[in-house]
Amino acid sequence: MQLSQYISDLLYRYECVTIPNFGAFLSHPISARVNIATSDFYPPQKQLSFNIQLQSNDGLLTSYISEVEKISFEMANQKIQKQVTQLKSRLEKGETIEFKYIGELISSKQGVISFVSSDHLNYMTEAFGLATFVSPMIERKAIVKKLESNGTIALPSRRKRSKQFMRYASMAIIFLALGGSIGSNLYLAQIEKENSLAQERATISLDAKIQEATFIIDNPLPAVMVNLKKQSGSFHIVAGAFRVKANSNKKLKQLKALGYNAHRIGVNRYGLHQVVYESFETRKEAEKALFKIRKAHNRAAWMLIKNKP
Repeated sequence: MQLSQYISDLLYRYECVTIPNFGAFLSHPISARVNIATSDFYPPQKQLSFNIQLQSNDGLLTSYISEVEKISFEMANQKIQKQVTQLKSRLEKGETIEFKYIGELISSKQGVISFVSSDHLNYMTEAFGLATFVSPMIERKAIVKKLESNGTIALPSRRKRSKQFMRYASMAIIFLALGGSIGSNLYLAQIEKENSLAQERATISLDAKIQEATFIIDNPLPAVMVNLKKQSGSFHIVAGAFRVKANSNKKLKQLKALGYNAHRIGVNRYGLHQVVYESFETRKEAEKALFKIRKAHNRAAWMLIKNKP
């Protein structure tokens, strides 16, 4: 049984996922932060922890396994307890237990269990697509001014200032001349572009009139009714979020070629174009599809609950 995968799925939606008679994985949101020493910028995320005191069966994990594996609640509970027995045995032997995409549990010689969280996944869905980046520090050079012996700032001589003025004036004249030449060329290019567009519009209008006069059908054919599957629902299986819209179009084309009813659900508050495999009306349908997609195509796919605007 893929216990780590099931826990990881639930951590996207819940702040506490309990393994009955073993402990609970907790998550709490933290704001975006920056490491001044290394100039690293970190996006907002959910920080994971483990509490061995929380062992009561709240039914969340058991119900999810029962629904995904299509087994009874009692059977799911038995499978969990079998896993718990193995986990406790390994901890007693001093082994390190890894929960994929979640973290590691380590037991000391004194029997104290510590948890080291993994940084492979960000369970905050609102920050999906945001990654850590480094912004180099900006170096500012100080301007050192020469001081006279009496404490005043030394200024260039009148002759030197005159030469500097003439040099700058000459450069300004050259730039103005170049600007006039460039502006004239741009103006002529704009006129040529407008003439080309006007000619193109006239050609399109003429072609339309010719078609209208030539292809008039007295007895039109009956309309063909095509039933298309409506892409609706509040439960979306997310394939990716892209800063550039062209990349989202490429992803959308790939998913449709694979047979998925893929589409875009708009832009999130971070300006990312979200592409989904499909949308569903019920959570049960969405979770079933998510399980199949992760197994066959993309283990990083996740479910977003978003109502229609």
